[in-house]
Amino acid sequence: MPQSARLLNPILIVGCIIITVSFAVRASFGVFQIPIADEFGWLRTDFSMAIAIQNLAWGIGQPIFGAIAEKIGDRKAIIIGALTYAAGMVLSAWSVTPFEHQMYAWLVGFGIAGTGFGVVLAVVGRASSDANRSMSLAIVTAAGSFGQVLGAPTAEWMLTFLPWQQVFIVFAIAILALVLTLPFMRAPLPASKTELEESMSKILGRAIRDPSYALIFLGFFSCGYQLGFITAHFPAFVTEMCGPIQPGGVLHSIGIQSTSALGAISISLIGLANIGGTLLAGWAGNHFPKKYLLAAVYTARTLAAAAFILFPITPLTVIVFSLVMGSLWLATVPLTSGLVAHLYGLRYMGTLYGIIFLSHQVGSFLGVWLGGRMYDQYGDYTMVWWIGVAIGAFSAIVHLPIRENWPAAVPA
Repeated sequence: MPQSARLLNPILIVGCIIITVSFAVRASFGVFQIPIADEFGWLRTDFSMAIAIQNLAWGIGQPIFGAIAEKIGDRKAIIIGALTYAAGMVLSAWSVTPFEHQMYAWLVGFGIAGTGFGVVLAVVGRASSDANRSMSLAIVTAAGSFGQVLGAPTAEWMLTFLPWQQVFIVFAIAILALVLTLPFMRAPLPASKTELEESMSKILGRAIRDPSYALIFLGFFSCGYQLGFITAHFPAFVTEMCGPIQPGGVLHSIGIQSTSALGAISISLIGLANIGGTLLAGWAGNHFPKKYLLAAVYTARTLAAAAFILFPITPLTVIVFSLVMGSLWLATVPLTSGLVAHLYGLRYMGTLYGIIFLSHQVGSFLGVWLGGRMYDQYGDYTMVWWIGVAIGAFSAIVHLPIRENWPAAVPA
């Protein structure tokens, strides 16, 4: 049986490992916000800016690494990404000023781009059959959620016996270890140089002229805003705004005895719920138009976020919101990447999805930065939360006019 005919194959498995580790580290940064700010006496904006720059660098780096992968090979692109990621973590561990953290965040962000969805989804997509592609993309995306399940609690646990600087070093070592998995990622051979240069300009030109591509680009912005804000600020949000955990209650009895611990666990719960949500999105993407599924996901996110902020914030509502938002968290990724592949083909999916992902990361930058800025100005996160609700509704609307040509794909 050809490798592409099997759902589980070595490329898919290695892709899942890379995404899991990359996202475990990336999802942990919100846990470090209070310890680092308290140690140096920084404003919340200072560390938030470092995370915001990291997200922006990730977005800028994604189409660059997509093009690198298509020019010189997927594995070489991942090696460059892992080295850059680890260097950023090590240098950040020795930083003592906001400016240093913000400068090294560029390295971390580019490293995430080289070990993240843009490169890995493209190679997994090319290695999958038409029948398996949507589910393969969903499985890799779900691996990112599994990384999120591990990342924040692992960081919180290590902070109980290590300073945050040493935790950064441990994470850098884990990222470098990803290189050891690459011999098993034998991706399909890239196109020749001549074919690449002729075809990429043609495909990029067609996509940029297509209004549907612009709508996908705009719609992915709110996904980044919401995910960036929640990943960076929700642990602190829960720590400071959630009602107390009652002694003798279920949470207290299982060891979650403070709102800071609940904040870290909430990120894990989001990731856990998203494993199921993403796999369901992958299945649905094979059976229903992706644009309507995306509109439904953004609508549900909007309603969940509005309901959460309108009700009193208690440990129960934090858990419920985390599970609901988690089920919708990365469900957009296999649907959006699958829609790009469906409309414009697989050969340059990494570059085309990378450009779309830049919009996502501009949204992440604003969500993270505005979270810190408005917290310092108003003392809470209410205003920035409602902005997220509004742009979520916007994304639900802009996906509806996309011309998906379901079920037949547009040949590339």
